[in-house]
Amino acid sequence: MHTLLITGPGGAGRTTVAAATALAAARRGRQVLLLSGDPGDPLAELLGDPLPPGLSVAAVDSGQEFRDELAALQERGSALLSMVGARPLGAEELTELPGSEQFALLRALRRAAAAPDTDLVVVDLPPLHQAVATLALPAQLRRYLARLLPAEKQAARALRPVLAQLAGVPMPAQWLYEAAARWDEELAAVQAVIEADTTEVRLVAEPGPAAADALRTGRLGLALQQLAVRDVVANRTVPPGSADPWLAGLAAQQEKYAAQWAGDGPVVTLAHLGPDPQGQDDLDRLAAPGGLVPDPPAPRRAWPVEDRLAEDGVLVWVVPLPGAHKRDLDLVRRGDELLLTAGPYRRIVPLPSALRRCTVSGAALTEGELRVRFTPDPGLWPRTR
Repeated sequence: MHTLLITGPGGAGRTTVAAATALAAARRGRQVLLLSGDPGDPLAELLGDPLPPGLSVAAVDSGQEFRDELAALQERGSALLSMVGARPLGAEELTELPGSEQFALLRALRRAAAAPDTDLVVVDLPPLHQAVATLALPAQLRRYLARLLPAEKQAARALRPVLAQLAGVPMPAQWLYEAAARWDEELAAVQAVIEADTTEVRLVAEPGPAAADALRTGRLGLALQQLAVRDVVANRTVPPGSADPWLAGLAAQQEKYAAQWAGDGPVVTLAHLGPDPQGQDDLDRLAAPGGLVPDPPAPRRAWPVEDRLAEDGVLVWVVPLPGAHKRDLDLVRRGDELLLTAGPYRRIVPLPSALRRCTVSGAALTEGELRVRFTPDPGLWPRTR
């Protein structure tokens, strides 16, 4: 199963590119599921009816997802709620809370990845900064659960069933740990999809200075999460050679920025069609030059550890952070973890086993790579004769 996550700066045409990508892949005989979390139903208007063979569309109803999840949570905890005198909320009282869209989209992504008879899932994600935060959420929440409710710290596991029978209700600790286990299982399934070798990101932007800044920051966040960027779609480009000075200047600027982006990876150029694309004919015209239908992705590259013990007495952990500036970066060692900050993004990563027996002795940013040096701790490192 190949999963293509499409995002980019707001207003760049993400939904249009997602629809054109899915349609073009279906035209080539792929079995495609197009998933969108946008409110309303923009895909229905874009694609029209009927859909071609091989293409299906799924929209995320975050409000309904929130109501269903909260109702299920109340039902599972009904005995505990009764014990403390709480009155459950009725279905008509439940209104969606901020942030529920992210969880609904992640659950839909997990279901989409398990869809039968589908070989390509195209996901229309929110704007770039929000998309990076959403994709980082499962791993972050699993870490919080492991720290706040560690399974090995469940007190008196053997006594809880007896206490529950005496009290007539499930014990709060038991209910809490069981809920945490269910959440962790669901988050782990979503995290597995996001971190799979078959998942990659396509960025959509209109070439220009504002988009360049947004892409640099977004790429930094994606690299920090080890999410592979397949390509950048330079959308709504104006052909060169116009007699109009303003259009000629715009075309030159777009060409300049698209060329800069090509230094970081493949760029797919889509022409400006004039009016916003509407219907399958317009989407076919948009995709006609090719490049939108993705090939199978390459395996994801792990952050390597270079052994420089013989030469310099250190191990070097290489963290690719394309486009990073020194001012963007910070790192803190805490136990067996490293807290990495890159621009507005932060990630806490476990150290490889060899580095846990070392101390951080320095770091340098060189050609888009953060190289963190680790010196072996004599008290922990095996002695050589």
